[in-house]
Amino acid sequence: MDKCHLLLKWGTVKGWDFPKGECLDLLGKYLEGSPISCAMDKPDEARKAILCEIIDKMDGEIWNDWDNVQLTKRQAKKYVMEYGNEQ
Repeated sequence: MDKCHLLLKWGTVKGWDFPKGECLDLLGKYLEGSPISCAMDKPDEARKAILCEIIDKMDGEIWNDWDNVQLTKRQAKKYVMEYGNEQ
């Protein structure tokens, strides 16, 4: 697999660098029907599951853009699944 780069913000995708392949195909599926602005995006559970699948399959860096920190796959999936659930 080619190296990928994924940038997360507000619990969703802000940016990416994926070569052609499975991750890019899944990203297209994830982005279907989503708003252009990641700040307005509120992914449902099905889309979150797709994003977690992308995270599992990708080989590269994952960054939280808000905090400017690199995330492990486990941290990234937790961030995606729990974002917005804070009380």
